[in-house]
Amino acid sequence: MPAPFALPDAQQTHPITLPDGTPHAGTVHLKAVVDHPRLFVGEYTYASDFDPPQDWAARLAPYLFPFSQDCLRIGKFCQIAHGVRFIGASANHAMDGLTTYPFAVFAPETMAGYQPDTRDTVVGHDVWLGYGAMVLPGVRIGNGVIVGAGAVVRGTIPDYAVVTGNPARVVRMRFSEDQIARLKALAWWDWPPEAIAKARQALETADIDALAALRL
Repeated sequence: MPAPFALPDAQQTHPITLPDGTPHAGTVHLKAVVDHPRLFVGEYTYASDFDPPQDWAARLAPYLFPFSQDCLRIGKFCQIAHGVRFIGASANHAMDGLTTYPFAVFAPETMAGYQPDTRDTVVGHDVWLGYGAMVLPGVRIGNGVIVGAGAVVRGTIPDYAVVTGNPARVVRMRFSEDQIARLKALAWWDWPPEAIAKARQALETADIDALAALRL
C-alpha cells in the first residue's frame, strides 16, 4: 500500500527530489530563497530556471530595487516557469513631459526619490506563469490564472482565466462563474498542509463537491 501523500516542507529550498535522490537545483521554493524588502511570496510557490541564479529576486524582477516604491506580491502555490520576468513600476519612465529621458536618476540626490510609477504588481494564488511570460507594471492577476508561454500581461486578469498573446487576452475561462465563486470561497490554498494533501484527488480531478466536503 503506498504511503499517504504529503506536501513538501514549505521551508525546503528545493522541493523536487530526482529519482536518484538528489535535489533538483533548478526549482526552488521562492519564499525560502528570497530576501528582498519589496518582494513578498506565499508558501509553496516555486520558480524554475535552467540556469539557476544566485539571486532569484534579481532574476525574476530585475527592476525591483530595495529602495523601490512599488512591491511585487505573489500568492501561495504559484508555478513560475523559466524565463518569466516581472517588469515592475520602477522600470517606468515619466510620460507627461516633452521627453521620457529620466534626468533625475543621474543625480544621486534625486535618484532614490524619483519614481513616476509606484503601482504594485500582485499575483494571486495557484497561478501558473508559462515559459517566458512577461508581467508588466501594475498588473493584477487573479487566483487560478494560467498565463501562456511568452504572454505579455497587463491590466487586470480575472480569477481562473487563461490568457495568451501580446498583449495577453483572455482566451477562455477555466470554470463557470458559479464554480469560480465556490473555489474562491473554499480558498483551499489557505488550508493546513495536511488538509490540502488529503484534497489532492479532488484538486486534480476538478471535483469541487469533493473539495467542499473536505473543508474543515
